[in-house]
Amino acid sequence: DDLMKDDIPLTQKLMMDYEETQSSAVAVMRVPENETSKYGIIDPKTDNEKGRCRVNGFVEKPELGKAPSNLAIIGRYLLTPKIFEILATQELGAGNEIQLTDALQTLNQTEAVYAREFKGKRYDVGDKLGYMKTNIEYGLH
Repeated sequence: DDLMKDDIPLTQKLMMDYEETQSSAVAVMRVPENETSKYGIIDPKTDNEKGRCRVNGFVEKPELGKAPSNLAIIGRYLLTPKIFEILATQELGAGNEIQLTDALQTLNQTEAVYAREFKGKRYDVGDKLGYMKTNIEYGLH
């Protein structure tokens, strides 16, 4: 659970990427190497041009030291309708749950998927302390 703050809203950037590429897009953010096991991580296929790169692959919560990058998926997506067909038949993944990251990997085999790097401020409101800090910061600005 998080809030994203930037000059141009992240979802708007994803929509602009779609207009340009006609492809699915996921938002990513650089995380410390020792935190990659907490996230779905992308393997970038192309260089980060204009804050965007083509995705080679996805790994859901890789073991420490085995992540292909430190670009973590942060829960903002603009996906083509094909993702729903994939999710309908998706096998259970990590945690014995259907994983969107696994479905994105399948989608990426037939359609290009791009990643938009978020460089704004991310607020974690998923725990009490993060929620309180976010309220204080938003209240002061």
